[in-house]
Parts: sequence; structure tokens; C-alpha cells
Amino acid sequence: MDLYVLFAVLAVTLMAGLPVGVALGLASLAYVSLAGLPDAVVLHRMVGGVDSFPLLAVPFFILAGHLMNTGGITERIFGFARALIGWLPGGLGYVNVGASVMFAGMSGAAVADAGGLGSVEIRAMRQAGYDTDFAVGVTASSSTIGPIIPPSLPLIVYGVMASASIGELFVAGLLPGMLMAVALMTMVAWYSHKRGYPRDGALALAHVSQSFMRAFLPLLTPAIIIGGIMTGAFTPTEAAVAAVIWTLILGMFVYRSLTWRHLVRVLFDTVETTASILLIVAASSIFAWILISNQIAAHLASGLLGISSDPMFVMLAILVIVLVLGLFMETVAAITILVPVLLPVATQAGIDPVHLGIVVVLALMIGLLTPPVGLVLYVLAGVSGVSFERCVKATVPFLIPLLVVLIMVAFIPQLSLWLPQQLYR
Repeated sequence: MDLYVLFAVLAVTLMAGLPVGVALGLASLAYVSLAGLPDAVVLHRMVGGVDSFPLLAVPFFILAGHLMNTGGITERIFGFARALIGWLPGGLGYVNVGASVMFAGMSGAAVADAGGLGSVEIRAMRQAGYDTDFAVGVTASSSTIGPIIPPSLPLIVYGVMASASIGELFVAGLLPGMLMAVALMTMVAWYSHKRGYPRDGALALAHVSQSFMRAFLPLLTPAIIIGGIMTGAFTPTEAAVAAVIWTLILGMFVYRSLTWRHLVRVLFDTVETTASILLIVAASSIFAWILISNQIAAHLASGLLGISSDPMFVMLAILVIVLVLGLFMETVAAITILVPVLLPVATQAGIDPVHLGIVVVLALMIGLLTPPVGLVLYVLAGVSGVSFERCVKATVPFLIPLLVVLIMVAFIPQLSLWLPQQLYR
């Protein structure tokens, strides 16, 4: 009976439009009260849920992303990508994807990519004569590369919830992220041939060299983050701090494009974003504790494995569950709810937790492009002036290559596990 109340309160509060963190907290508090447990259990579990050193990376990566968008770094990245591959037919479509790959190694958040690079990319593509729908679709889909290529905020949260190595998760995302880029560029090539999109000028090595020099220091950011983690010089949290220090130096002292007024606004935005994420993590900790103590995960595992213990079947079931939940929930919230339930099932079926993490995050990235939640679509509707409904329609064709990559990564484990096995195991 208590569990029915737990899920009923959660459903009602979510449908009423309350924030996910508040809904999880209220549902858990209702359960604790009915079960006769002391209310202090809720606070104890919530504080324990965020008392984690790896979670310190979250505010620092968020701050680094905001600093890049405010300090003019995104424009330099876009300019270099434009000079490098803009000469291809439909060049700005390739540039869009390529710039997202570069930015992915710095921010780790799809919304930061869409809000920062997105405004630059869509404006440039419109001015060059590209269809607005094509510009929005490419920008939306390419922004999902950000949380797959390290660093990645969702992978940090997953690593904390699953007690998995965040370093291994970061490295595991490299190949799937590059696969996403190749798949989206293939889609761009098809569209460019079909619609006769122009080249963005001829290839000029002098221009490539000049734009590379302008973007050289920003491009060192992913080298600092990924290189430091892979060589063992940094933990992911220390890499996040290093990224913030580096972007502060670039914005305030090298390019002088970041003023104190901008910095104060960026800090407030970072605090707001961090608070919303950590509230979800904290509230989900007590929610997960309730699920675990009532053996919900064990019942789900026995139910699924009772049908079939084949890892392929279990992975297919997990994909369906994650894709459906991704339609309705924000990424961090979905991860914190799903991991305590799905991880025991996957482990019993012989699925590696690192592999599961990449699959779950990739599937949830597709959820960012689908209504009714679709956070990336809402962001792009704001920066492009295009209606949300039109953004949805423009993005649908680009879901195809992303789903193909998701299926490949899900059912070919070595795509995500090969690099971690070489470096960590």
C-alpha cells in the first residue's frame, strides 16, 4: 500500500507541473510518513546522496560551459570548423556537426551546446541560404554529441549512482560520440546532394591556419580535460576545475571578452543550474533507497530474466524503457530514477555497467529531441525564433542516424568498452 502511495504522489505531482526534484521529495516523504519511519530519514538520505566528491565536477563543468559561451570562445571554435570543412557541398551542415564535436570536449551538456553554438550556427546557415528547418534539425541533433564525448554531466551523475568509474565512462564515450558525428554528417551529405546546398567558399590553407591560431587556445581545453583524465594526471573533478581556470584565463586575460559583470551573471546562472541538478540527485537518493529496500529492482530483474536471460533481450527491454521515459523526463532525473532499477537487471544479465551507462545516456539524449519535454528543442525555439512544433518537425529526420548509432552501441559492446579495456583494465 505504501508503494502505491509513493508512485501515486509522484505521478500526481509530476502531472501538476512541479519540478522533478520536488516531486521525488514529496513522494518519498509521503512514503516515509505512512511507513512510520522518522522524517529525518529523508534529510539523511538526501544529504548522503550529494555527499560525493565526483559530483563536485558538475558545477565546475557547468561553469566552464557558461564561460565559453559568454567569453566568445564558441565563435572561435565555429570559425575554425568553418574554415576547415566549410568548403564541402553543404559545408555549414558539416561545420555544425564538427563544431559540436569540438565543443563537446569542453562543456559536457547538450543544452549548453544548443544555447551557445546553436545561435551562432543557425544565424550563419540562414545567412548562407540554408533552409531554416535544416539548420534547426542539424543543430538540435548535433548538440546531443556533447554529453557522449567527455566530459559529460550525465555520465558523472550515472557514475555516482552506479558506483562506476567516471574515468572509464568518459573514455567509453569517445568512439560512440565520433560514430554519432559520422552518422549525422552522412545525413548532411544526403540532404546537401538532394537540395543542392552551396559550398562555404573554397578551401584556403591560409584561412584554415589563421582560424586555427585564433581557436588554438580554446581547443586546448579538451586536451587538458581528456588528456589529464586518460593519463591519470587529473581525476574528472580536478579536470573540471582545470577547465574553469583555463577558460577564465582565456576570457578575462587573453581575449578580454569576459567582464566582471559578465562573470557575476555567469556565476549566478551556474548556481541556479547546479542547484536544480543536485536537488534532483538528492531527492532521487531517498527515492532510490525506498525502491532498493522494497526490492523493486530484484522483482523487475526476476520478471525480465524469467522471460529470457539473454543479454540481447535484456538490452532491448532496457532500451524501450529508457526511450519511453526519456520522452517525459529530463536527463538527470531519468538517470537517477532508472539506475537503481535497471543496473541490477543488467548486471545479472552480464551487461557491463560502463556499457550500460553509455547506452542509457545516448538513449536519453534522443529524448532531448522529442516532445513533450525535449529541452534542446525549447532552447532552439528560443534562439532561432522558430515555433516548438516546427523544431520538432525539423528534427525528426535526424533521429534516424541517432537511433542507428544507439542500436549499434547497444548491441556491439566493444564500441564503448574497447578503449576503457585498453586503458583501465
